Amino acid sequence: MEDPIYRVEAERRRGRGAVSNPTGRFEPTTREGFDDGWDRDEELYTLPTEVIVEKPRTIIAKNDSPDIGFDRSINPYRGCEHGCVYCFARPTHAFQGLSSGVDFETKIFVKPSAPDLLEKELRAPNYEPKVIALGSNTDPYQPTERQFRITRGILEVLDRASHPVGIVTKSALVTRDLDILARMADRQLARVAVSVTTLDPKLARKMEPRAASPAKRLDTIRRLSEAGIPVSVLVAPIVPAINDHEIEAILKAAWEAGARNAGYVLLRLPHDLKDLMRDWLVEHFPDKLNHVFSLLQGAHGGEDYKAEWKTRQTGVGPYAWMIGRRFETAAARIGFNERSFKLRTDLFRSPSKETGQLSLF
Repeated sequence: MEDPIYRVEAERRRGRGAVSNPTGRFEPTTREGFDDGWDRDEELYTLPTEVIVEKPRTIIAKNDSPDIGFDRSINPYRGCEHGCVYCFARPTHAFQGLSSGVDFETKIFVKPSAPDLLEKELRAPNYEPKVIALGSNTDPYQPTERQFRITRGILEVLDRASHPVGIVTKSALVTRDLDILARMADRQLARVAVSVTTLDPKLARKMEPRAASPAKRLDTIRRLSEAGIPVSVLVAPIVPAINDHEIEAILKAAWEAGARNAGYVLLRLPHDLKDLMRDWLVEHFPDKLNHVFSLLQGAHGGEDYKAEWKTRQTGVGPYAWMIGRRFETAAARIGFNERSFKLRTDLFRSPSKETGQLSLF
C-alpha cells in the first residue's frame, strides 16, 4: 500500500480527496503502470469533472434497513465532487464500471428528470407518505447542484404536496433554498442535518477538499436555525486518531450556532474503501496508519469493517464504547437531543395531474 500502481500523480489530482483510482471491483481486468523506456516530459493535466446525464425510470429508493430512521430516499446525483475521502458511498461507483477513487469525485451522474418522476410517483393511488431522505448516499447540494438545481426542483414538488423531507448535507448551498425550507418547516415538513467532521480547516482540506469549510458549515447551521428550520449536527465520520479528539469541541460549536439535535458515526469502510483510506493515510498521515486501523479493527471484531445491523455505524469493543460515552456525555451536558423534530405526514396532498382550467373538470 505504500506505492500502489494505481496512485494518481499529485499535480493531476489537485483539489481531489482520493489519492488513487483503483479498478472497479466488478471489472474483469485491472490496470498496471510500467516504464516503457520512453523518457518523455509530458505535461500533466488536472482531472476535470465530467457530468453524465442519467435517465432513471423511478426516483424514490426504498430500503428495509432496521438501523436507519427512514425507509425511502432520493439521490439526485451519483458520485460527489466534494471528494470526501472517507465517503461510504464511494464503492457504489463500481456499479457504473468505475473506480471508487478519483472516478467517484470526477464522474458525476445527474438526474434532471427527478422532480417530474417524483411528482408522478407521489400521484400513485396507493402512495403512503413517509419522510423522504435527501442526502442519504451522496450530497444533494454538491457543486453540480448550482447548475442543475435538481434538489431545489425536488423540494418544490414536496412543498406543493406538503410532503415531509429530511436533508443531510455538508454544503452551504442549502441556504439558497431557505425560502422553501422555512415555508415547509412552518408546517413541520422539513429538517436539516449538517455534517461537521472537523473544526480544523487544514485537516478538512485534506479530508473533504471541495466541501464547505468548517466555519462555513457552522454559519450554515446558524442561518438555518435563524430561519426557523430544525437543524441537527452530525459529528461524522469519527476517524480514530485523526479527528476523534474534536467530538466535544464540534458539539459545543454546533450548539452555539443553533443546532439542537446531534448524532455521530464511526468511520465506515465497506468494500474497497478500506484500501482507499490506507492510500490516503500513507499520503497524509503515514505515522498514524497502523494506529488508525488498529483502533478500527478493535471496533469491528478484528476486521477493518463489519457491516452488521445496529453496530456498523458505532462499532463494538472498548474504543467504540469510549467514543459513544464521550459523545453521549458531551451532548447531554450541552443540552442536545432533549426533544425530537417529528415531521408531519397528515398534511400530504397528492399532486394534481392537471393545472389551469382543465383541472376544473
